Amino acid sequence: MLRQRLDQRQVQKLILAPALQQAIKLLPLTNLELLEVIDAEISENPMIELEEMTGKGTTDEGADERDIDGRKKAEEILENLSRQAQESGSVDDEEADFESSFQDYLDDGFRVPFLEKREPLSLENMVSTSPSLWDHLNWQASLTFFEAEDREIAHYIIGNIDEDGYLSSTVEEIAGHCRTTQAKINEIREKIKMFDPVGSGSLDLSEVLLAQMDHLQIKDESTRTIVTQHLPLLEKSDYSQLAKLMNVPLSEVKYHIDIIKSLDPAPGRKYSQEKTSYAVPDIIVAKEGDELRVSLNDEGLPRLRLSLYYKKLLAKAAHDNPEAFRFLKDKMKKALWFLRSLDQRNQTIYKVATYIVNKQKDFLEKGIDYIKPLTLMEIAQEIGVHESTVGRVVANKYIMTPQGVYSLKYFFHKSLQGDYGEEISSLKIKEKIKKIVETEDKNNPLSDIEIGDILAKENLKIARRTVAKYRNQLKILPSHIRKRKSIMEGIS
Repeated sequence: MLRQRLDQRQVQKLILAPALQQAIKLLPLTNLELLEVIDAEISENPMIELEEMTGKGTTDEGADERDIDGRKKAEEILENLSRQAQESGSVDDEEADFESSFQDYLDDGFRVPFLEKREPLSLENMVSTSPSLWDHLNWQASLTFFEAEDREIAHYIIGNIDEDGYLSSTVEEIAGHCRTTQAKINEIREKIKMFDPVGSGSLDLSEVLLAQMDHLQIKDESTRTIVTQHLPLLEKSDYSQLAKLMNVPLSEVKYHIDIIKSLDPAPGRKYSQEKTSYAVPDIIVAKEGDELRVSLNDEGLPRLRLSLYYKKLLAKAAHDNPEAFRFLKDKMKKALWFLRSLDQRNQTIYKVATYIVNKQKDFLEKGIDYIKPLTLMEIAQEIGVHESTVGRVVANKYIMTPQGVYSLKYFFHKSLQGDYGEEISSLKIKEKIKKIVETEDKNNPLSDIEIGDILAKENLKIARRTVAKYRNQLKILPSHIRKRKSIMEGIS
């Protein structure tokens, strides 16, 4: 029999304080993303304001002192005001306990390292959005099909074209939906295939290549035969078998393949909406003498401070307006939490970056042969944080070093054991495989087993399947395909 009852039970739970939750959310953000969060916080919280420039190249008088001691003074203000308000009976006992509950988040040494004033965005740097593949095709369809029925069918066909330019639905399905014949669909589709980009609306690669050959008026029958009948051999680079089936020498096969290579197998990518992603370094490493100096890139980030005006309002409201006092004190609390979270984010990123630089000092000075294996757990134990915290720090972050700009994730990779028990980075092994393939005899390329033997002579013993895995990650073709390509490239 089911029965309801009330019980008291003692359990342990992990509860994240609001300041910790906010700090965790800020950790994985890049500088551009952080700027958006700062703008949103400023718009919502009147207690936070930008440190404006006054005059020519000078800041407001006393700004540096307020920035250094701002949190300490804010704490003192809140303590005094709460004590005064409690004595006068303006607020209740619960509000008077604010300081004790917030004490853990206060740090007298706090200083937000944002040094630059943001400049407004220039309208000259803003560009309009380029048309999508479907917009471009629909525009051409409206100029080609004048009958309402044909134009409607064309728009439906275009709507079923994927990003590469291929038709994702069958002709039979489209004919059934449009309540017309397959012949009618193919008639309209043939016209769409001649739109820019040529080949859009094709069902397969063969159709795409043939449409482009028709557009370029390439009448070579042997090339068309390869496209229509022998694409599988072409994909495997089996040129000898292709020459045998067509009963022509390899030199002629090479001529036809060069024609096919000039065509575009994915015409829709011409109007891809993918944006180029530029890496903006969050950490900068500069060499000063024999040392590497680590600094955070705060370019473009604003310098923040607590608003003096609203602190005065808070002092006034403590005596004559309890409701306003509660509101402003809550905003002050959130402002301190936010500034503390920003400081904690910067300190954690700096600690992680400093450890990486110290660990990889030889790599940053001498190159890839000196890179060392590194794991998230190793850094977490060293700087005294959880492994997931380090994972959040390295997400989407880039570091500019004397060796170039790298993602922080680049430095985290597995290690392998050498003959003498030393740890060897997998990145170092990949680089050696790449160099071995680059210097091999192109007419007699090395197999995975032979590459493994060469590595073993350099104290790098790894299994053949590991060589194959790293080779695939480097996008290096198998030896038999490399040999076929080399033979074709050597034919004049």
